[in-house]
Amino acid sequence: MADTNERAASAQGKSGLSRRQFLAGIGGLGVGVVLGSGITALLLPDDVYAIEASQGYLLVDAKKCAGCETCVISCSLAHLGRINTSLSRIQVMKNALGSFPTNDVQQNQCRQCPYPSCVEACPVGAMHADPATGVRLVDEGKCIGCERCVEACPFTPSRVQWNFEDKHAQKCDLCKNTPFWDEAGGVGGKQLCVEICPMKAISFTNELPVQTDEGYTANLRNDHYLEIGLPSDDEARIPPAQLGYGAGGTAAQAAAGSNEK
Repeated sequence: MADTNERAASAQGKSGLSRRQFLAGIGGLGVGVVLGSGITALLLPDDVYAIEASQGYLLVDAKKCAGCETCVISCSLAHLGRINTSLSRIQVMKNALGSFPTNDVQQNQCRQCPYPSCVEACPVGAMHADPATGVRLVDEGKCIGCERCVEACPFTPSRVQWNFEDKHAQKCDLCKNTPFWDEAGGVGGKQLCVEICPMKAISFTNELPVQTDEGYTANLRNDHYLEIGLPSDDEARIPPAQLGYGAGGTAAQAAAGSNEK
C-alpha cells in the first residue's frame, strides 16, 4: 500500500493539474468560453491546459425509460462478456415510491463533463481524454486502483465505477472498446445502449448538451412514444389524444395541434 501511495504522489507531482490552477489559468473567461466557438482546447499561461471537449455524448430521457434494464445487461455483455448489472457502465435506479414521470426511474451514465474532475483526480494518467475524440476514457492497464476518480465524480452514483472483479476503474466509453460486440463503436460508430433500447429512450449526439449541477436531461418522446398512448410533455398533462393520436391522427396533425395551443 505504501508503494502505491508513493507512486501516486510521484505521478501527481509530475503531471497533476489542480482545479485552482485551471481556474487561475482561464481567469474570468469561464469554461464555456474556453470550450465554446469551436475551440476544443487552449494552452493557457504557465502551461495550464484545458482538456478538450468530448465529441460525443449520450442523451437519456428518464421519463421515457421503462426501467427494463436492457441497456444495463447489454453494456455488461459487450464490455465484459458476462452479465453483471453491478458492472454495467450505465445504471438504472428505480424508486418504488416515486411517481411517473418525474422521479420513478433514473438512468445514470457518464456525462463527458467539459471539466472532468475524474481526469484531474487520476494520479497516473489512466483516466484521460482520448486525443482523437476527447471522450473521457480509462486506460485499464495503467489504473493502480486508488479509486480517486470514483470519489471525484460530482454525480451520485459516481459515473466512474470500480470493477471489483477485474480490479480497475471503468466508465462509459461510448462503446469504443467492446470486445464482445461485433460492431464498431465510439464517436464515429454505434452505441449498444442506443441500438438496443426498446423505448428509444437513449440517443447519441455530437453536440455538447447544456450542463447543470444535476447534469442534463432530454425529451426524446416522439411518434414511437405517442403511438403507444403515453404523453409527450414533461408534466404528463397532455394526453396523446389531444395531440391527434388515439383517433386516427397523424404526427403532422399532432404537431399542428400542439403549435395552435
